[in-house]
Amino acid sequence: MTDKLYLGIDPGATGCLALLDTQSEYVEHLLMPTTKTGKRSRVSGAAVGAWLAEYSGRIAHVFVERVGARPGESPHAAFSFGHSAGLVEGVIAAAGLPVTLVTPQVWKRHAGLTGSNKDSARSRAVQLYPGVRDLDQKAKGQALADALLIGRYGVERCV
Repeated sequence: MTDKLYLGIDPGATGCLALLDTQSEYVEHLLMPTTKTGKRSRVSGAAVGAWLAEYSGRIAHVFVERVGARPGESPHAAFSFGHSAGLVEGVIAAAGLPVTLVTPQVWKRHAGLTGSNKDSARSRAVQLYPGVRDLDQKAKGQALADALLIGRYGVERCV
């Protein structure tokens, strides 16, 4: 394992954080930790921060999907998604880590997914990371796939 690590993040409450090395090889991941607030799940900033602290001094850069309101999304869902993304970015800033926001169009084009359906990211990630068994899970595997491909974009295009 190399000293420098790069982190790709799918920032929603059902998202994921994925660590890669300088060769875009899988190191570790964390499904987005959440806590219940009433009936809703919210990202646990404390848990994200604790996980990042385990890699203190080793994470060279973080790549986060740049999010915005999605077509047809309710105002409540848009606020909740924005809250999750903002909280994750805040924890990264508090950790003093450099961050680059990456639009879905950019990282998907890099992964060869332009114009493809949502599950194609998971299929592509399985091709690139066949030993990562958590990719086999439908929803959780999708979040992991997105985080891996966001991180891979960062390592291959920005580092």
